Amino acid sequence: MEASAAEKAPVTASGGARRVLLFPLPFQGHLNPMLQLADVLHARGLRVTVFHAAFNAPDRVAGYHFVPVGAGVPTADLVPTGSNADFAGALLRINERLQGPFEDSLREVLQEEDHEGARPACLVLDSNLRSMQVVADRLGVPTLVLRTGGAACLVAYMAFPALCDKGLLPPQDHSQLNLPLDDLPPLRLQDMVFSTTTPHETMTTCLERIVESAKCSSGVILNTFNDLEGVELRKIIDGVGVPVYAIGPLYKISSGVKSSLLSSDQTCLDWLDKQEAKSVLFVSFGSLASMDQEELVETAWGLANSRMPFLWVIRPDAVHGSGNVGLPDGFEEETQGTGMVVSWAPQQDVLGHQAIGGFWTHNGWNSTLESICEGVPMICRPHFADQMINARYVEEVWKVGFELEGKLERGNIERGIRKLLCEEGGEMRRRADDLKDKATRCIKKGGSSQTMVDLLVNCIMSLPSSISMGLV
Repeated sequence: MEASAAEKAPVTASGGARRVLLFPLPFQGHLNPMLQLADVLHARGLRVTVFHAAFNAPDRVAGYHFVPVGAGVPTADLVPTGSNADFAGALLRINERLQGPFEDSLREVLQEEDHEGARPACLVLDSNLRSMQVVADRLGVPTLVLRTGGAACLVAYMAFPALCDKGLLPPQDHSQLNLPLDDLPPLRLQDMVFSTTTPHETMTTCLERIVESAKCSSGVILNTFNDLEGVELRKIIDGVGVPVYAIGPLYKISSGVKSSLLSSDQTCLDWLDKQEAKSVLFVSFGSLASMDQEELVETAWGLANSRMPFLWVIRPDAVHGSGNVGLPDGFEEETQGTGMVVSWAPQQDVLGHQAIGGFWTHNGWNSTLESICEGVPMICRPHFADQMINARYVEEVWKVGFELEGKLERGNIERGIRKLLCEEGGEMRRRADDLKDKATRCIKKGGSSQTMVDLLVNCIMSLPSSISMGLV
């Protein structure tokens, strides 16, 4: 998306470019959307300062000012690993431990800006960082909230307290799990169980703070687009009482800036160049989800027995409690020439490659959105958090994939792969291509997302740069 010279020069009354502050959550799926948003705002002429946790620090971007927060705080329980980890608890601990250090860092930045005669326009923070929003409010800095999940996810979070009040959450027995939620179609009760290991009270507090962050902000930014989640966006507008800006897909409107906490194996792109169009299954379960050794073995033989080409991402920590991954004996020989295994892949490049015919995914929002925007149908295997919601929408609303349910077993896996690539995938691919076209149109001149970016920049420029007495 190109901005005109006039659009690219938002200035203060003193003639200098306005500065926007940003604070992402220190996890892969949250860092990239925030940095992509920073790139979009920087392209419009805004100066950028990125606060970030001292652990899991993002890659530096030329022209941005980076401010580490919380060097020296204990981090062992702030980086959850594995699908059974207490992510909600980790989020609350991140807020608790970084709030004080962030206040010190924000004061320093504000004092520097005051010396230059200009206050930052606002702080854009991840919606999981409610405690940092409280600090900004206290110091007179307006806030905007970035939701790195889909609109349907936020709608579900907003509905969570009512389901608790009705006695539906937490579920009392397994017989309730398939209960359809009339106010949240097509979701079932099981799609609202975001973790099987996090205490209900912890999850409730975490979700309350996410919704509070939206309602207490000057606006909510979502990495989605109107043609994909228009109904859900209208529910959010009605529910939060502040402006809502659907400006996605962010990775399509930024200049390609990204930060990876893992090193990508670029050779997989050369391998894909040698494969037939739409023939390869891309398999990746994201940066946090994990499996046990038996599931790894069953996945391996399901891929091998399908006889379909595949590119499989297996992180070094992908198996519970193991620092290394051992593929079953005979697997490499069986799949030689038809499959490739890498420790991490440049996902956007892979999904955009003409050889990719399908994506077996955990359905994190970035992966789901990227697959939709590249016209790639999905096999869904959600693990935790918003992934069940995303998978349900993929199958029941957008109809561009299906969930691989039950225990991971090689025969079931083989059938799922063939269903996607050989049997029902054609119709799913046509629907995915239609959504891809809509995603392309929304970021062009006059499209819904481009219009929302314009409104967002206007909002940022109009926010009052109040001077807080808390600085003295």
